[in-house]
Amino acid sequence: MGVDLQSLEKIPRHVALIMDGNGRWAKERGLSRIEGHKEGAQSVRAVLRAAAKAGVEFITVYAFSTENWKRPVLEVDGLMKLLVSSLNAYEQELHDNQIRLRVMGQFSRLPLLVRKRLQKTLDATAHYTQHTFIIALSYGSRMEIADATRQIAEKVKTGELKSKDINEQTIADHLYLPDVPDPELMIRTSGELRLSNFLLWQLSYSEFHITDTYWPEFREEHFFQALEAYNARDRRYGGIQKR
Repeated sequence: MGVDLQSLEKIPRHVALIMDGNGRWAKERGLSRIEGHKEGAQSVRAVLRAAAKAGVEFITVYAFSTENWKRPVLEVDGLMKLLVSSLNAYEQELHDNQIRLRVMGQFSRLPLLVRKRLQKTLDATAHYTQHTFIIALSYGSRMEIADATRQIAEKVKTGELKSKDINEQTIADHLYLPDVPDPELMIRTSGELRLSNFLLWQLSYSEFHITDTYWPEFREEHFFQALEAYNARDRRYGGIQKR
């Protein structure tokens, strides 16, 4: 039996996803890792559709970390080419569903061809406000926090900001996408139990949903099951459970 979305009282405004298991899925089937990534791209498409159906406003996917640059050159090149081909194939779907594309991470480290293709879609979808799809590319949360700290230090140095006025909001305001609300729900596939340097600041009070399903097998029903699990959580933010 599927999940009845109408019965869910709480729908997260923002869902973050760590898409794990592409390599293992491919290995079990005697395929190359890049084939696993290609199938994973279909899961992204399914999640965007499911999110729109459920009324989730923001989806952030961890597509390529700063650590991923250490992977074999052939795999990195394949991932970059897959990103471009996916944008070519699915951009119209973003328009059809009025989804805005945004990117967070070290944009300048990406190959020029990838940056140009991304910028085209970023510009073409910038006016949409109902749904936002965020791709974390060449992203690392520790680097994001370091970059924010560097910006704050420069403002203190120039007198634009006083050190005594620095608080949690100051740091949040200097992260890569300060206008995006923190995720209420984080989903990680393939059963791994770690954050892998993903949104360390933003996930401080998020609910986690871990599934053993490999990312290439993750589809709408899995996303709805995560929403159902979230709906059952009692989010206390350090407070006392009400009885």
